[in-house]
Amino acid sequence: MTRKIDLVADLGEGFGPWRMGDDAALLDILTSANIACGFHAGDPQIMDETVRACVQRGVGIGAHPSFPDLQGFGRRDMGLTAEEVRTDVLYQFGALRALAAFHGAKVAHLAPHGRLGNLVAVREDYAEAVATAARRLDPELIVLAQDGKLADAARAAGLRVGIVGIADRAYEDDGTLVRRTEPGAVIHDAEEIRRRTVRMVVDGVIESRNGVSIPVVCDTVLVHGDTAGALAIAQQIRDGLEAAGVVIAPLADWLE
Repeated sequence: MTRKIDLVADLGEGFGPWRMGDDAALLDILTSANIACGFHAGDPQIMDETVRACVQRGVGIGAHPSFPDLQGFGRRDMGLTAEEVRTDVLYQFGALRALAAFHGAKVAHLAPHGRLGNLVAVREDYAEAVATAARRLDPELIVLAQDGKLADAARAAGLRVGIVGIADRAYEDDGTLVRRTEPGAVIHDAEEIRRRTVRMVVDGVIESRNGVSIPVVCDTVLVHGDTAGALAIAQQIRDGLEAAGVVIAPLADWLE
């Protein structure tokens, strides 16, 4: 059976005149996009531009909700209740859904950002809040997550789950990500990322920072659009996967 994979990046992460990364060039390589919804980055104009660019290229549209942490780029724990998480996710998704509808498209997936994305993997109350919101919003919505509480809650709610393999981040021996505050947490060498990603997708294994082989099953590979050299990294990943015979396509087109 031919292996299929989705290639996704976090996009639209600017604000006003300030822009991060070359989203237009990345969209020529990607098959899906996690679009910032205003709480950690993004504004109505940037969201609209990003959605329009996705529609023009046939790139899958995903909501990338965050804690309300614009100054900290969504990477700080805000101490929110599960109810606040639920309403914040609904608010952000609703904004992106309106813009997508204007362009004749729909939001295909939901992928929590930053610290929220980390916490929904381990906090059952947060995971249930996000899964409940997603299920009520759209029963056909795909939830992107690493293995953990959110993936379990989304499956229990009857939603499709796309497991995320992260191409440019170092892993601990237990399969969790090395915290960004630690040295070596983000990998920058494009050739190393290409090698790691092909092994992860084709062989189902990734090497931890201590050299331990960790089993990984992923449906989508994430490239961080704010990583230095993101465009070169994304191209290396795509070239490496295609050379290995992997079909790269939007997750919503093939995930069961």
